[in-house]
Amino acid sequence: MFPSRVTIFGRVAVLGVLALAISGCSWIDRLGLGGGDEPPPSQFQAQRANTSGLAGMSGAVNPAAGSAVNAFLWRAALDTVAFMPVTQADPYGGVIITDWFSPPGAGNERFKVNLFIVDAALRADGVRASVFRQVLDQTGSWRDAPVAQETQVQLEDTILTRARQLRIQSTPPN
Repeated sequence: MFPSRVTIFGRVAVLGVLALAISGCSWIDRLGLGGGDEPPPSQFQAQRANTSGLAGMSGAVNPAAGSAVNAFLWRAALDTVAFMPVTQADPYGGVIITDWFSPPGAGNERFKVNLFIVDAALRADGVRASVFRQVLDQTGSWRDAPVAQETQVQLEDTILTRARQLRIQSTPPN
């Protein structure tokens, strides 16, 4: 009627081995011994996965208490810098950082952009942009160069305009 001690010991042993096997997977990944055949998800797949089902009427993504990023501003920011290589995209913190990018035909200068979504509401002050510029000098070294303040303002305005378009597109017709 009661299970024997051998049966209980066997079940505990099997559960212990399974627990070790599962916990060991993280060590395999940290050591780089995992299969690694699966490519990392793109920034857009990660953004879609993190915002699907989380956007409310205001378009805010609220993954954790105390932090909220407007989904329309987030997507608009990604759309706006899509031509640049993105090195970091954090939908929870609202941070997008690009790598250096040289526009076609301007091989002697390059740009880098940092974007911060700072509000859950779709407001004019909900996005902050920092634009960095470097120029190539005669020695072949990159040197920091000034960027006009209006460049950052224009970038923020472009993101806000795109966010408004996305919000209008997401509103069902009456």
